[in-house]
Amino acid sequence: MHSSELKDPILRILVLVFVTASAIRADDQAEPTAAIDVSNRLQLFVDDRLIDSMDGVRLELHSPHPAEVVIRKDSPWEDSTMYDPVVIQDGDLYRMWYRTNFNSPPFYTGYAESRDGIEWTKPSLGLIEFDGSRNNNIVWVGNHSVEGGGPCVLCIFKDGNPNAPEEERYKATGLTFGGGLQGLVSPDGLRWKLVQPERVVPAVGAFDTHSISLWDAARREYVVYTRGFVDGVRRIRRSTSDNFRQFPVPELVMVDNPDDLPVEHLYKNAATPYFRNPELMLMFPKRFLPDRKFDPDWPQPGLSDVVFMFSYDGLRFDRRFRQAFIRPGLDSLNWHERAIEVGPGVVPTSRTEMSLYYVEHYRFEDVQIRRGVLRTDGFVSVHADVPGGEFVTHPLVFDGDRLVMNFSTSAAGSIQVELLDAGRNPLPDFTLSDCPEIFGDSTEQPVSWTIGSNLRRFAGQPVRLRFVLKDADLYSIRFESEQ
Repeated sequence: MHSSELKDPILRILVLVFVTASAIRADDQAEPTAAIDVSNRLQLFVDDRLIDSMDGVRLELHSPHPAEVVIRKDSPWEDSTMYDPVVIQDGDLYRMWYRTNFNSPPFYTGYAESRDGIEWTKPSLGLIEFDGSRNNNIVWVGNHSVEGGGPCVLCIFKDGNPNAPEEERYKATGLTFGGGLQGLVSPDGLRWKLVQPERVVPAVGAFDTHSISLWDAARREYVVYTRGFVDGVRRIRRSTSDNFRQFPVPELVMVDNPDDLPVEHLYKNAATPYFRNPELMLMFPKRFLPDRKFDPDWPQPGLSDVVFMFSYDGLRFDRRFRQAFIRPGLDSLNWHERAIEVGPGVVPTSRTEMSLYYVEHYRFEDVQIRRGVLRTDGFVSVHADVPGGEFVTHPLVFDGDRLVMNFSTSAAGSIQVELLDAGRNPLPDFTLSDCPEIFGDSTEQPVSWTIGSNLRRFAGQPVRLRFVLKDADLYSIRFESEQ
């Protein structure tokens, strides 16, 4: 068609519409949306990784509810600097290790245990002598301030590596003289010895923190997260090893800062693989603000709270939630520079709740460790207010028979779910009109349509999910077998 033939304005408009539509179709065909293989793995909505479009909904961070105090300073080997709790669920026992003191050496590691994660005891272990007696809960003594004094400020973990010898089933790292970290091993988490005289992490950079060590089951490697500095700002470094004997010099983790806000001091990190999906690495860093002061009579400047971030590879962390995860709160004893600190370890304490543990009143004589409670998977939700909203996922490839949701609505709220093909076309029998409104509060609610909940016919092929929410929160989803 020659330009002379486009003098008619209506014809020009029609040609423009045709060309534009053709270009859009060609672009869609050239760059199809790749399907995400979720198989039968739990998917938390901590971010928009699964979400293609959102309308009237938002991601909302949830803070733990402060529950009871579980550990108090009540022994002569404990002082106002009791700190750094580490909690694991070990079979039918919950176990905690914590730094009992740091005002003056030597420095002790204490032990406590619980049957439910709520009521804790400090057993008399008879292992380490203190003031002429072994009637205490001490499992290790060290002093990093003198050469040969032994490591301290331990981070203890149970090694999930199937190739680890049973006499080294429990491992730990601790700060040692001159910097760097030494490694320890134990058959039971109580009786410890050095894994070797040499450091396992070389003394390059800053280590004056609670360095977190763990077995990363998703990536099958040992990991240490420790302190770092860049231009005087506290940062987090990471090092990995396949043998726990020799780690390279730690490198800075990458923290996304999508809003290009000022970089914040992140003091400690409390790195924790999520127990329901070990691919997801959580962190609860202490955010430190060195230029603020709440109590003019307090000798040290600064304030702190706790923030939340996460990673899918253990190296790049998402810091999209800029608000506090745990605030100092109404308690004035938490309004100073290092008052509150979360320790590594998120554990289930019922079918519907999980707990983490954090220090309060640091440097006060009534320093204590408190339990914080969240609903299962309840770090972040996709939230809709009363007017309602919706979101559509990217194409997903799943394995299973049915879709299960962790959700909560008000009495007037609801959730509906629609299945779409990869091109966003509703699938017959699984449209929005086929899905009765779902309301209530459940951590594992199967989704049903008029013909039932079985989705096996769609397993292995890309489908999208459309969620329509009203005054509701959606925390996680999972495809599972009806068994």
